Amino acid sequence: MKQTKTFTETAIMVRQPALDIMDCIRASDMNKPVIRYVLYGEKGSGKSLTLAHLLHYALEEGYLILHVPWVSEWLRRTPRHKEMTNSQTKEGFVDLPLDAAEWLLHFKTQNQALLKNCELKISKDYEWSKREKTEAGSPIAALVEHGINRVKYACDVIDALLLEIKILSNSKQCKTFVAIDGFNSFYYPMTRLNTPTKKKIKPEEVTLTNSFLELTKNDWNNGVVVLTIDQLAVPDENQESFLPRYLLYKKGFEHLDPFVPIEVGRYTDKEFLSCANYYRDRLWLRGPSDLETELKFTSASNPYNFMLQCAPL
Repeated sequence: MKQTKTFTETAIMVRQPALDIMDCIRASDMNKPVIRYVLYGEKGSGKSLTLAHLLHYALEEGYLILHVPWVSEWLRRTPRHKEMTNSQTKEGFVDLPLDAAEWLLHFKTQNQALLKNCELKISKDYEWSKREKTEAGSPIAALVEHGINRVKYACDVIDALLLEIKILSNSKQCKTFVAIDGFNSFYYPMTRLNTPTKKKIKPEEVTLTNSFLELTKNDWNNGVVVLTIDQLAVPDENQESFLPRYLLYKKGFEHLDPFVPIEVGRYTDKEFLSCANYYRDRLWLRGPSDLETELKFTSASNPYNFMLQCAPL
């Protein structure tokens, strides 16, 4: 993702894992329970950009997109005390209201065109306080706006929004594309969040965790779920393997089972050459023409390592 800032453009290589998932989506029966696809691979292999390619596909195909850019941003990036509050609706849970409001704004931005569709309406009344209420029949855009404007209720709004979207998908009023990057962070035993009494908070004690785990169940249809699991989503001491069973733990593996695993591997010879030509075109890579052979060996054709090794050249 750093390249998008360096080159001021988002150039995505068309790779086989994304094409495989697109083929599966086209061939699948949308009346059946959602199929969960899990992208996995070693660090720096391109899982997030493969997910970005699939998000572009979803946008072009008219899907309502539910995208979590990086789960660890909520649970593991930094210990944050001021952004946490005890949930008013779920005893024993904590809310991350600022993160929730930020995600609602992200959802609104990604789905601007579809949210203008007045046919996407909520199925029941939601009462937030004695004076605040979102009535049945209101567009889901009203629900989203309420969560953005009233940050206090953002986590509860997300809970309601995801439930309503599942109902809308089941009734064929929209087709939904769920994309979550770093999904395995939901199953790492501890977060870096602490209560005021210094008690460590588990992922399952965070309301956002439960909302998105409900979304990734296969109890609804007319949708697609694509998840990435990543070693970078957990601490260094728990990065021994990039395989799903290791990173998801037993509980996460059973939650997703059955799912379709798709490995995002190192560059093929053709992909490496294509990337090298792109770097030369952008003057990110300079030097003699045989430099690519050496870089291919030293980077082991790992996309991220290749990018880093080209930087000082």
